[in-house]
Amino acid sequence: MLSLGFSLPPPSNNKLIITSKNQYNYRTNLANVCSNNNVNAVGDQLMTLPEGLKHVAVIMDGHRRWAKNKGLTVKQGHRAGGEKIQVLTRLCSHWGVKVLTIFAFSTENWVRLEEEVDFLMKLFLELIGSQEKLDEWTRDGRRVSFIGDKSIFSKSLQEALAVMEERTKFNSGLHVIIAINYSGRQDILQATKSIAIKVKNGDLTVKDINQSLFEQELETHCAEFPEPDLLIRTSGEKRVSNFMLWQLAYTELYFANKLFPDMEEADFIEALTSFKSRQRRYGGQKKLIIS
Repeated sequence: MLSLGFSLPPPSNNKLIITSKNQYNYRTNLANVCSNNNVNAVGDQLMTLPEGLKHVAVIMDGHRRWAKNKGLTVKQGHRAGGEKIQVLTRLCSHWGVKVLTIFAFSTENWVRLEEEVDFLMKLFLELIGSQEKLDEWTRDGRRVSFIGDKSIFSKSLQEALAVMEERTKFNSGLHVIIAINYSGRQDILQATKSIAIKVKNGDLTVKDINQSLFEQELETHCAEFPEPDLLIRTSGEKRVSNFMLWQLAYTELYFANKLFPDMEEADFIEALTSFKSRQRRYGGQKKLIIS
């Protein structure tokens, strides 16, 4: 689960500076950079957004295990994870990432204890439904979209989600997509049904159906860059768990061993900068220089 309660001054460019010595004190450094609006104020190593990294997706995993390890409640684990989402969102915004997709609640999560699910639904409403949160997102220039089946939620939560989307839809900053009651399989299924209905009604023919048309029917069509370039998953698990199955076809995967609430700024930086070493061939091969 995530928290939306924060604000950040607009960045002056997409560069951050840290050193290998101070990277684990990055929270203080980043705060200084943002408050001074001066990216040259910290350290001696220039860090820039890896080329081609426009869309980052994250599967938050390990909240309950983190809470159990520390003798805390599951609710405290979810709130701790929300604080780390703020850190990642801040980094993506400052570095100039265009889209950040957060897997907040899956269709499979309904099988959890009723008390936990009820808490998550109330927390969503608490963090999204207030005027203060709406003002923060509008002020910071971020756009918020929600994907997944929202019809099952309470009327008050559905209204809060709709208001958040409407109020931020013209913002041009980081586009945050929150997957709530989302299923990758269901996304593909609903897109297929939508196309089938259009063919049945005579709006399309079978020959009209191609990859581009299909992608327009997926829920992620709301994003300028709908396919993630990098997926980050925490807690040592190495699977995609029914998340954006179509969209992840050529996504680079990064698996962190830490539980999500244990992730620090340096860990997120390591994940983002790992993209620099990836060679994306899309089924082809790297050009060879023959002397």
